[in-house]
Amino acid sequence: MLIGDVARRSGVSARMLRHYDSLGLVRPTGRTGSGYREYSGEDIRRIFHVESLRSLGLSLREVARALDDPGFRPSELVDDLVRQTQERIAVETALLTRLRRIGAAEPAEWEDVLQIVALLHALGSENPASRQRAALSSAEEAAVPVEALVEAALHEEDPNVAGALRWAVAQSGEAALELLAEGLASPVAEVRERAVRSIAEIPHERAVALLEGALRSPDSMVRGHAALTLGAQAAQAAQATEGECEERGAADVVPALVEMIVEGRNDVDAADALSALARRPASADRIATALVGRLADGPDDLPARRRLTQALADVPGVTAACALAELAHDEDPAVALTAAYLLTLREARDPD
Repeated sequence: MLIGDVARRSGVSARMLRHYDSLGLVRPTGRTGSGYREYSGEDIRRIFHVESLRSLGLSLREVARALDDPGFRPSELVDDLVRQTQERIAVETALLTRLRRIGAAEPAEWEDVLQIVALLHALGSENPASRQRAALSSAEEAAVPVEALVEAALHEEDPNVAGALRWAVAQSGEAALELLAEGLASPVAEVRERAVRSIAEIPHERAVALLEGALRSPDSMVRGHAALTLGAQAAQAAQATEGECEERGAADVVPALVEMIVEGRNDVDAADALSALARRPASADRIATALVGRLADGPDDLPARRRLTQALADVPGVTAACALAELAHDEDPAVALTAAYLLTLREARDPD
């Protein structure tokens, strides 16, 4: 079969067939009387073998080796091809993500595109200072896509950069909340913590709803950050309305705050939050009851009992006073001394 017929039937151009011949990859076994290349059936089968291997991503040199080297081991080459393909897909996926983010920003001019690209590069920099500058300037120089900011915030390890990124994410408002909600469900504990801390800085009703849901998270760190934020918000609301606000929010966070005190995790912050919530009489009784109830459950370690006792210090009301009076006779000398001292302070502060 002459080269033109082979090209038509195989789909391989005559030019490429001549190239194969020059490389020694597929050499026609015959010649016509006029000197034209003439391919046998075996030659044509080799052409199809070459094209099949090229479709897998093999170079012509690798194809020749695969077909002619008796010691060739295809498994090694296939493994290399898998690795190369995965790397190529990762690069292409990153490019696609970047293009989509630039498109989402709806740049009006090429200058806007260049600014966004520069900020995206800076957000991915290995230099923490560059990442921090990019986060702080994101709301001024160009509209950095919220997806890029949230992704950076959820994976930032440097505390200073993380703070700047949380601020930048908060500027996006409600647009960032859906993405941060996905972060709350991450299998990575650090990502969940960064997500709840970012949500806590967004002043929006949807953020409050997410934090209330986070109180039921199996992750104690997530519950703690949510409780501290919601507790502070409830205390501010109570103060702004002179104690006439809804109690639901405060009631939901109290158990989580008490658990933080027991675990010794941000226990000082948790005690401060309970103290702020306790300014309303109804809340004070609920908080004192929760602390006393947890003491009655008998935490295994004495430091936890001491922390619970100290947390009663700024909780007004009869329930807290009675609990301290009883704890002043506790078997643990440290608990007893703490309770007695707190009672003295309460009497000095409120002689009635």
